Amino acid sequence: MPPLRALLLFDIDGVIRDVGRSYRLAVTETVAHFSGWRPPPGTVDALKAEGRWNNDWDASLELLRRRRLQQPNLPLPPRDAVVEVFSGLYFGRDDDSAVSQELQRWTGLIRQEPLLVDGAFFAALSGAGIGWGFVSGSEPPSARHVLEDRLGLSQPPLVAMGDAPDKPDPTGLLQLAEQLAARGHVPLPQLPMGYVGDTVADVLTVVHARRQEPQLRCKALAVPPPHVAAAGAPVRSAYQQQLLAAGADAIIGATAELCPERVFQLLRVPDSQGQDS
Repeated sequence: MPPLRALLLFDIDGVIRDVGRSYRLAVTETVAHFSGWRPPPGTVDALKAEGRWNNDWDASLELLRRRRLQQPNLPLPPRDAVVEVFSGLYFGRDDDSAVSQELQRWTGLIRQEPLLVDGAFFAALSGAGIGWGFVSGSEPPSARHVLEDRLGLSQPPLVAMGDAPDKPDPTGLLQLAEQLAARGHVPLPQLPMGYVGDTVADVLTVVHARRQEPQLRCKALAVPPPHVAAAGAPVRSAYQQQLLAAGADAIIGATAELCPERVFQLLRVPDSQGQDS
């Protein structure tokens, strides 16, 4: 393995896989189940742009709270009821026992998630001395499925739901970065680092991490999710401006663009002669 030169951490949803017809649709259909109203994609995006609703269960419940302002008689379900409906839609299950089952046993929206990169993408990063891992709000079975079963990654470094406080709290990001730096025998403050995310909460995670650790050399690399990228220039531009306003250091057109040379350029990694790439 080459010496560790940089770190690149990733969100999963909207960055590694397209969740426009899975997690995002589960939010819409969960809200519809309890209210009869299906929030349009722009409404869900606007909620996410607030930077507080990274957890889709809580996002669904918040949309119901706001809908009740227009429908005062709308009963607000308990959070565990929202979780049950959402999980049934996403995994296609009625109880928690199915969490560990293979995808063949899952019948829900999880089956509708195109990949945005492949295993060779991560092999190229490793071959260039770029350590990588994942900090995601996804449920662990879902995250492990996409990383291990579909991408073929062996024991990928992962912080998922329940492993750390929800983003934009930077705890999970900092913990995983420290682990990877220690594995490469390089002090974390010496490593150029990037976090690739698709929401305001992802960008704010980096902002808060730098505030907590001023010596951290971390950049927020933002990529609009596929449903935004396909929505046309005005929608895409507005979304990108929200990410930049939150503190994104760069906007990436697609995750697959992050070849090693592009990563070194974005993170300003010195070349072998000590000059910035």
